[in-house]
Amino acid sequence: MIEDDLDLGNGIRIALSEQGMDVTWVRQLHDAFRILDSGQCELVVLDLGLPDGDGLNLLKDLRRDKKTVPIIIVSARDAIKDRLSGLDSGADDYLAKPFVLAELVSRVRALARRSYGFDSDSLELRGLLLHMPTRRVRVNGNLAELTPSEYTILSAMLIRADRVVTRRILEELALPGHQGNISNTLDVHMTNLRRKIGDGYIRTVRGVGFVMDLMPPVNSARK
Repeated sequence: MIEDDLDLGNGIRIALSEQGMDVTWVRQLHDAFRILDSGQCELVVLDLGLPDGDGLNLLKDLRRDKKTVPIIIVSARDAIKDRLSGLDSGADDYLAKPFVLAELVSRVRALARRSYGFDSDSLELRGLLLHMPTRRVRVNGNLAELTPSEYTILSAMLIRADRVVTRRILEELALPGHQGNISNTLDVHMTNLRRKIGDGYIRTVRGVGFVMDLMPPVNSARK
């Protein structure tokens, strides 16, 4: 998130964090360029009027460099020419200030779903169903009671199904203060999550992280 207003930025950060999103907040363009160059961001909330320049220039630079990260503009520039300029420069969505936080959260969720190839509020895989607005998880129709950390881990892995999710990413998303770096907290959460959703979903990639498998494991035991 690139937003220089402290009150608005803090409100957006809290609202998105409550949805299980990991928010990196900067207030100036030079910090935004540095973070975006790392390639770690999966979605950008971008203000245009920033202390050290115009956010539109950042947007144009990203698209010129062929970076396809989804971007939603939030700006006080509400004239139709400004909206068209933002969208024509490569923004995926445009929300004029002032706005209701719930609408921004909904638009961010929708943009994230589209970027990952999903078209609903639910993520589903082999009888495992996660409903993002209510944060409810069902396994073959039965409600699974997850802790906030377990839910965050599961949603992060379902969104990235069939891709390795590193331990570092999961620790940063689910463990306040990155406490997983000095303990086995992540492994404890993973063990509890596997117990609640059942075997055959999450596979360990030793030394790297974990994978949410699209297909169930093949039983190679001979009969």
